[in-house]
Amino acid sequence: MEESPTIFVPAHITCFFDPHYDKNIFRSGSRGAGFSINMGAKVKVSIARAKSFNVEVFINGKREEALTTETAVRNLIGREPLNVRVDIEQNLPTSQGFGMSGAGALGASLAISKLFGIDEITAIKNAHAAEVVCKTGLGDVIAQLFGGIEIRKSPGLPPFGMIEHIPGSFEVVICVVGEKLKTKKILENESIMKKISMRGKYCLDALLTNPSVENLFSLSYDFMKYTGLADEKIRKIVDIANNFGRASMCMIGNSIFAVGDSESLTQVLSNFGRVYRAKVDTQGARAID
Repeated sequence: MEESPTIFVPAHITCFFDPHYDKNIFRSGSRGAGFSINMGAKVKVSIARAKSFNVEVFINGKREEALTTETAVRNLIGREPLNVRVDIEQNLPTSQGFGMSGAGALGASLAISKLFGIDEITAIKNAHAAEVVCKTGLGDVIAQLFGGIEIRKSPGLPPFGMIEHIPGSFEVVICVVGEKLKTKKILENESIMKKISMRGKYCLDALLTNPSVENLFSLSYDFMKYTGLADEKIRKIVDIANNFGRASMCMIGNSIFAVGDSESLTQVLSNFGRVYRAKVDTQGARAID
């Protein structure tokens, strides 16, 4: 059996987005903005010779149906007669707006590239394609690749997708307050997507005019309110958190992020769900051993 190095992929929080689909999958994705944090996924891939191809994904030690990661692995090495085991250690939940599906796919693709000597660009393209096809995200992979506080000026991967960064760092308090939200359900709802696209365009133009962290958080709140993605419970908790800083909904999850008086935010948000504290990750996806 051969083992890859461990790849760390930061979690990514989307503040607002404008989805874009194209016949060319590498032009598909989203414009928008968000930030990567120093929590996320550690991914290791093990391979062994076999009679046919088989892939299993374990998240925190438990066998899971991780469609985006499985798709990425199959597309990269699915013709080889191998047993492939992907171990993902993640400290944030899936389907809560943290880009964990993208993290698994990107981590597995980069790990496999190390094992097979595949160039990293091919691995990155593969992870992005898996995320778009499985409809688990539209901009996480490119953001997680680079890290930091990003503005995605055009959709897809380079040379089509273009990213700018807002310099800075901050501590963020995250609270998971409800059941999982399947991104695919939102992405397949045409009426919601029209609202998202309209407001996403507005927010991006406004942020590019004044690319600051403060403006990013204000626009994230605007996007949450205008699109109706947040239910009444999320909106109430965000408004409570706004008494101690700036808060909004993690797109797309039953979770919120808040920046400001971290101690007070931690204390208050603990009444509503599981709380995490993190900082901005500026390095992006990388091997850590």
